Amino acid sequence: MQHNLGDFIRAHRERITPEQAGLPAGGRRRTPGLRREELAQLCDVSPTWLTWLEQGRDVSASSNLLARLADVLQLSAAERGYLFSLADRIDPQASATHEEAQPLQAMVDAINAPAYVLDRQWDALAWNADALALFGGWLDVEANAPLRPNLLRFMFRSAAARGLIVDWDDRASRLVAEFRADIGKHAGLPAVAGLIAELSQGSAEFQALWTLQDVVARDGGLRRFQHPAMGELALTQVTMHLAKRHDLKLVMLLP
Repeated sequence: MQHNLGDFIRAHRERITPEQAGLPAGGRRRTPGLRREELAQLCDVSPTWLTWLEQGRDVSASSNLLARLADVLQLSAAERGYLFSLADRIDPQASATHEEAQPLQAMVDAINAPAYVLDRQWDALAWNADALALFGGWLDVEANAPLRPNLLRFMFRSAAARGLIVDWDDRASRLVAEFRADIGKHAGLPAVAGLIAELSQGSAEFQALWTLQDVVARDGGLRRFQHPAMGELALTQVTMHLAKRHDLKLVMLLP
């Protein structure tokens, strides 16, 4: 995979001219593209490190560095996504655009059960009417709200969650362990790190559970609720990652 990443970067380096990258054209060149030294300078890395990356050596590229590479190389949205996929990193600028949100909403609306889509930090991007009816106090937010509804904020900051979710203590413990497993090496991303810091400061229970360093897989299974209007519910949770956006997951609560 490192060789694929290096080949991709080299190919796009050789396609962009110095003028396109904001550099003077200079004298005659063997190839019309950027030299490694020029790309390294524009990305604020050493030429040696960039050489090793293009050669497929075992060097690590951070999300922020990949973002600089994508900007300098003027990659399209599809090319940028492919770059981050090859490096197994999450684009710090990745978010569901309006164009992406529309098919997400259509997808969950077609499911005849509570269903919603979560992003990397477990913000809900889309949900259907069944999910809205189930999760009062979480998904019933105003369209112009400053923050997207977040599952962890709901769990640890909302009194409605404690009344709705049966065996809250056990579910809260497992949810934190699932979140740690889900974010993995992306815990340092600004949005994720900010959420962890916010919850640690605002909830002693979250802070205690986060400190435990527990990790479990988000396997789904039985979920029990005590709904104020619908009474006791037992639903089976199924979670699937989206093919084109691995940082997004579809969650369904089936009868």
